Amino acid sequence: MAQKCVHSSCGKTYTDPEEECHYHPGPPIFHEGQKGWKCCKPRVLTFDEFMGIPPCTTGKHSTTDHPPSLEKKQVDPSDAATPITKPISTTPEPSRGPVSAPQPTATPPPPPPESEDDDPSLEITKGKICRRKACGAQYEGGSRDGEKCTFHPGVPIFHEGSKGYTCCKRRVLEFDEFMRIEGCKTKDGHLFIGSGKPKGNKAGGQEVVENVRHDFYQTPTTVIASFFLKKIDKTSAKIEFSTTEIALDLPTTDATPKRYKTVIPLFGPIDIDASTFKILGTKLEVSLIKTDGASWPVLRSDEQRTGEIIQVGRAGRAV
Repeated sequence: MAQKCVHSSCGKTYTDPEEECHYHPGPPIFHEGQKGWKCCKPRVLTFDEFMGIPPCTTGKHSTTDHPPSLEKKQVDPSDAATPITKPISTTPEPSRGPVSAPQPTATPPPPPPESEDDDPSLEITKGKICRRKACGAQYEGGSRDGEKCTFHPGVPIFHEGSKGYTCCKRRVLEFDEFMRIEGCKTKDGHLFIGSGKPKGNKAGGQEVVENVRHDFYQTPTTVIASFFLKKIDKTSAKIEFSTTEIALDLPTTDATPKRYKTVIPLFGPIDIDASTFKILGTKLEVSLIKTDGASWPVLRSDEQRTGEIIQVGRAGRAV
């Protein structure tokens, strides 16, 4: 009788108990935007890259040996800090201006799917898993008439401990529960191989990156923005400032080079001579000097504003 393996990164349906199983024995780790498994070293930024990390252990399939859940730190009561009584001071504290908090940024739209259907001219290897999120169907060979694929067309969301997909409302706390959220859309036919080409657009031997995650915070005079892309080539990267926009051309030093090229319209005018940038290991950081000292509710002028009122500067004193 066919059974389904419960090991992380396997999930295959098998009939031979002696068949080799390739899986991750450790729990998943999500920390400061990076994703990986405790049992091996690779760390990535996107969920698709995380799901593509090769398994690090070979063993036998199992229906009972459930993988460990996400680790949670246990707080030892004896380590709890003893509250300290602060003496009451009669000297009034100097007033401080409000600090501008980092602003939420619009989530970039997901890249278009590589293909909606398998190329009928290509052969599908038996045992291939459907590429669509949360489907997990395995190709068994034979006729494909009547196939139904139930999947998530959206992208994963991990926010303040909750996990889910942009295409539906359900949210869970544990990673194992997230992996079991049933798809919210049904389509005729699975997607085992698509067009048969690697994911991502290729141009001149490079992978074209359509979107990268970005974030920013600000002071009364400066906007500090970060664009998250690993291994940017410092020797060939180009960052050009103009009064109302910045142009980015960021190739990487990966084995298969990536390239992120875009022009970003800014919310407000900047001083192009005083603005600077730094290329770090995981991101590009730009410091944009404001010319008018106004608060920026968003980084890009084409982003939807949040409706929040942000005060930048020194608060007035009561008299």
